[in-house]
Amino acid sequence: MSNKKNIFSLSFLVAAIFAVMAIPAFCAESNVDEEMENLSADAVAAYNVDGSLFEQITNLEQEKVLMQLEKERAQLDLELDRLAAEKIKLHMEIDSLSGRAEQQQQELENAQAKLEAEAEKLEREKEAFAAETEAAAARATSSSSSSSKSDENTETGINLSKDYRLVNVFGAGAQLQATIKNLSTGQDKRISVGKVVDGYTVKSISLDEGIVFVKDGNTQTLNVTSNAK
Repeated sequence: MSNKKNIFSLSFLVAAIFAVMAIPAFCAESNVDEEMENLSADAVAAYNVDGSLFEQITNLEQEKVLMQLEKERAQLDLELDRLAAEKIKLHMEIDSLSGRAEQQQQELENAQAKLEAEAEKLEREKEAFAAETEAAAARATSSSSSSSKSDENTETGINLSKDYRLVNVFGAGAQLQATIKNLSTGQDKRISVGKVVDGYTVKSISLDEGIVFVKDGNTQTLNVTSNAK
């Protein structure tokens, strides 16, 4: 027990000695750090950057930044110019479309007016054609009526002495025949009792009276004397 106490006391004494010795060293190290910090601050404060490498590097970086900014500004200017040109082009297209729309509207109005004029013209022509058709029908009816009347007058107003001439009478008794000439054609025609000439029937043939024609109670005589007239 006595030995253990002595060993412990000796160890404690040695540790105390080392602790006392370390205190001045620690204090000295702390003073050195403070002096270094003070020296760094003074050196930084007294450092002149003019013409130094640091200044050159800083200026170069600033120039790079400025060049990039200039490049971006030029690109923006180009974009603005392009947008301005696109805007002008768009306005021109809008004006062109507006002008074409007005022109097309005018063309449509002109075409519509032309169609209306054509329709009115066709309607007038239709009315005129209808009037002409009615007038033509009326004229045709009037002409047909006049023609019918003329035919009736011609039928009832035939004068055989103006159309024919007695050439001769030949034969004997009831067998007498005659030759007449058509004054229009110059042809001779032989006739006998009962024959029909222009709707008139030969009633009798004689040397004295010539040829007697009868139709519906109307009697005409063709002889030498009537031909002389």
